[in-house]
Amino acid sequence: MNSKVKMNQRRMRSRRTHATAKLGNKPRLIVFKSQKAIYAQIIDDKTGKVVCGTSSLKGKTGISGAAEVGKDIAELAETKKIKSISFDRNGYQYHGRVKALADAARKSGLEF
Repeated sequence: MNSKVKMNQRRMRSRRTHATAKLGNKPRLIVFKSQKAIYAQIIDDKTGKVVCGTSSLKGKTGISGAAEVGKDIAELAETKKIKSISFDRNGYQYHGRVKALADAARKSGLEF
């Protein structure tokens, strides 16, 4: 592997760990993105289980697909009676698809 790639992976891992260490007692909204899709899960750290999750595999791609996933995850959280969450961007920068997902989730009723 290229040394530049390794360095970027180390930086991403440290950002991930740093973001996770600051979280409180609320459930976490975790974002993962691949080149084709974006995934969102709400995890309860007290029990260590996934409460709900969704992805853009069947729908649109890009920023519009991420906004759709944000809306879907907010609706799923509402059915599970979750209002307030911590946003874990999983080391990704807060722009583009990650920002679109977060904004759509906020508009749909989730509080970060």
